[in-house]
Amino acid sequence: MPIKADFHLHSNFSGDSKTPMEQMIQKAIDLNLKTMCFTEHHDTDYPDANGNFVDTFTLNPDSYLYELLKLKEKYANQIQILFGLELGLQPHLKRTNQMFARAHDYDFIIGSSHISKGKDPFFQSFYEGRTEALAYQEYFESILENIKCFYDYDVYGHLDYVVRYGPTKNKNYSYSQYADLFDEILKLLIENEKGIELNTGGLKYGLGEPNPCFQIIKRYKELGGEIITVGSDAHAPEHIAYDFSIAESILKDCGYRYYTIFEKRMPEFITL
Repeated sequence: MPIKADFHLHSNFSGDSKTPMEQMIQKAIDLNLKTMCFTEHHDTDYPDANGNFVDTFTLNPDSYLYELLKLKEKYANQIQILFGLELGLQPHLKRTNQMFARAHDYDFIIGSSHISKGKDPFFQSFYEGRTEALAYQEYFESILENIKCFYDYDVYGHLDYVVRYGPTKNKNYSYSQYADLFDEILKLLIENEKGIELNTGGLKYGLGEPNPCFQIIKRYKELGGEIITVGSDAHAPEHIAYDFSIAESILKDCGYRYYTIFEKRMPEFITL
């Protein structure tokens, strides 16, 4: 069956979206989705392009939850709306993030790396003074650091997020370049019973692949990984369920027979 659940969505409760939550919901209904999970951003100690800390991605979870519950009731007969979080991970924030994650009863939490050593790969300053390959390696090493010290999330988001913004994006990038590092990451995720996501944002950004790339998604399965959600990373209605037909094909080609959804932090496996 087609994928009917989008588990990576943002509205104007995230610092990088201007779309009211209700518009996102109405579009998801138009697309005949059965389930949608908002995963609003919360990134403590987020630096701007100049390295100054800003509160762009500081989430007000109470306001967010109030609006979501109101709309959840309004659209209860048309779509299931879930309360999620995309938590920006950095090693020094492990206690802060743990407290934030436990302060509300989220249905689903994505752990994501947006910052590596005080810089966001979104900004070109991240790549200055070194090769693209070394910058990518630093980013992937930061993921491994996070996985080793923080556990309160359900899936790790867009594992190769960095290639969306590098000087040549994914033109000179492949799983094989960092195979040992990726395998260590994936094995540790599996050991900790954590999943990954197939994020179709990479397709939207013109990479020709999702984030992470096909080979990482396949390798996670080969190593025994079972938990994989599908998300569009949409910040606007037109990107909800973006290229989900391609996502379905990728999952099947990688050997998956199902995708995963979460409610009350518990996984459910949906047959493809």
